[in-house]
This record gives sequence, structure tokens and C-alpha cells, in this order.
Amino acid sequence: MPALILGLLFSRKAKGPRLIILVIAFALGFLWLDQEKQAQQKMAWQGVPKVSQFDLNHWQRVWRNPGFMLGYSEWRRNALWTTYQLTDKSDRRSGKRPQNFTIDSRSLMRVSNDDYSHSGFDRGHLAPNYAISSEYGREAQLASFRMTNISPQRKNLNQKLWQRLEEVTVDHFLRLHEQLWVITGPIFDEQIETLASGVEIPDAFYKIIVAPALDLNQTLIISFVMPQKVKGTEPLSQYLTSVDAIEAATGLDFFHALDDRLENSLEKKTSDGSGWSLNKVDRKAPRY
Repeated sequence: MPALILGLLFSRKAKGPRLIILVIAFALGFLWLDQEKQAQQKMAWQGVPKVSQFDLNHWQRVWRNPGFMLGYSEWRRNALWTTYQLTDKSDRRSGKRPQNFTIDSRSLMRVSNDDYSHSGFDRGHLAPNYAISSEYGREAQLASFRMTNISPQRKNLNQKLWQRLEEVTVDHFLRLHEQLWVITGPIFDEQIETLASGVEIPDAFYKIIVAPALDLNQTLIISFVMPQKVKGTEPLSQYLTSVDAIEAATGLDFFHALDDRLENSLEKKTSDGSGWSLNKVDRKAPRY
């Protein structure tokens, strides 16, 4: 069939059939794009994150994975954001941790596990292994080990402070609110540093956690920005910030499907942690 289609497209004697094939191809393409857009909307809360700055640093490709979605920067060789939904489960189990990180065949730059070797940086998950695997299963867990979901993180951040926030999100925040949407990504400043492989090194990382409500006015949001250079034992509350501040630092636009007035109200606030009982886990000891 492909050979027949190509023959019709390039045959000098097939002008009529060629036109029909092109029309059908365009129609199918638009149908696919519409279906893909609808599928993406279901994997994000109040709109797929979009860029508000149009340059190479912010150009993104949006990919759906089992359990999570991300916007990937080929230029920076980092995901600019990942997003996923969590629900409170009585029996939350994670499969055995995969031994290898894999190249994402969708990416043009093909970042590999070896690109991080001897760099001094950990391979930091954006959509976390435990949260994704215990929510969505083995296929999703394997997808979280694709290098497009990985970003360079210093050891004390990845294994201590960031690990604490990931653990608290599932074991504490989720039990309080039963359903959460999480958005995570890197923050870069103008002083570009890269690994030897060309992977850009973020200066900090953000996490936005949403507890949606039927009455959107009752929605709670708590947001954090954590720099690379930390000891790992700092209180989580030290890094509280607003969605507006994260948007300004990243050039991204979150929750744009909301009514503008509500969006502005939710995004300008910096949570004090009271709606999340943050004080109970603020100084939780790191696992490692």
C-alpha cells in the first residue's frame, strides 16, 4: 500500500488520484492533530502549559507518556515541564526500579545515560519514579526513565531536599486532598552552563502542586522553587513561592484555561502551608 500511494503521488499520469490522496492525507492530519490536542488537555489541569516567550530556549515539543506528559526543549536538552495527576490509594506499590535510563526515540538530540557519566550531577527525575509507578504501573515507570524526563541535579538536592518534597507530596499532601495535579520543571538563568555532552544545567527546579475543588474558588495551590546548591536538610517552607514567580522565571504560562480573574487570584498567592499541614513535615529527615 505505501508503494502504491508513493507511485500515485509521483506518477505523471495520476494527477486526479494524487490530488485525492493529498486531500485525504491533509484531512487525516488535521483529524489526528485535533485528537492529539484533546488527549493532551485530559492530561493537564486547566490547560497544557504553554510558552509566553518565543525563542529557541522556550521552543517545546509536547509528548504524552503513560501516566505523565512533558514539554521538551531540544535546544536545552531538558523538559521545560512535566505534569501528572495523583489520586489517593489505599494500596500504593512501586515496581522494581529499572537499572537503566533509556534514550527517547522521539527526541532529535538523543540524550543518553552516558551523557551524565562523570559529570558530578545525578540523573534527576522530573516526573518521579515512585509516584508515577505506584499510580500508573510498570509501563509508566519505564517511561519515567527515558532521558527526556531527566535533568541534571546536584546530589544534595536530588537525594535529600528534592526527595523529601517528592515523598511528602505522595505520603502527606495526597492523603489530605485525595487528588493532586503536579507540575515540575527546571529553571535556567542567563549564565548558561552545560554538561560536556551539551545538556544544559538548571539553576533551580520548581514544583507546583494543585488540590482541585469542584468550586474552583476553593482550589489550593502550593509551589516551591529549590536551587541546586542546598545542604538538603533545610525546611521545605524556606522555598515556598507563587505560580506568578515561577512563570516569570520560566517564561511559561500555567492554568491559562481558567477565568482570568480566578487565574490571577490563584497564581499571585504564596501559600503559607497551612492548607497542607506543611508544619508537620517541614523538617522531615531525608531518606538518604
